[in-house]
Amino acid sequence: MNTEEPRWLEADEQATWLAMIKMITRLQASLDADLQHKAGVSFFEYQVLAGLSMRPDRRTRMSDLAEFSACSLSRLSHTARRLESKGWLYRIPDPTDGRYTLAVLTDAGWDKVVATAPGHVADVRRVLIDPLTQAQYKQLRQISERVNDAIGHSPCLGVNNNQPC
Repeated sequence: MNTEEPRWLEADEQATWLAMIKMITRLQASLDADLQHKAGVSFFEYQVLAGLSMRPDRRTRMSDLAEFSACSLSRLSHTARRLESKGWLYRIPDPTDGRYTLAVLTDAGWDKVVATAPGHVADVRRVLIDPLTQAQYKQLRQISERVNDAIGHSPCLGVNNNQPC
């Protein structure tokens, strides 16, 4: 049992932590509500569709899509099932390695991204980009990258990294 006293946050550190948590929670909730209202998709569903839309041939391994979407393969599989039922993506075995599964964006899924993207970008700009100066949003990107690096790289969130995703 560890008896060492924890390094408690100083008042300024705690204020930063609490402000960041509030921002993250409210930012995602705001974007999710906007997407649900305007496009009938959740923030996470849109993230999955957008991730596929940015890939060559609009397809990628589920493990890579999970990394892009910062989620577990289990969550991504449940979401992919919902998106398949709407005709926006389908899954197939990876022809280069059958241990993997590819997610493929359909033409209808592409159309959904194309129709949804302008409103989503406007909302991101309204709540995140426009309130900041150019120096601030560049600094925010650098801070985010440093924090993500400190968290570490996990290509298969919640999965044994010795196994294919």
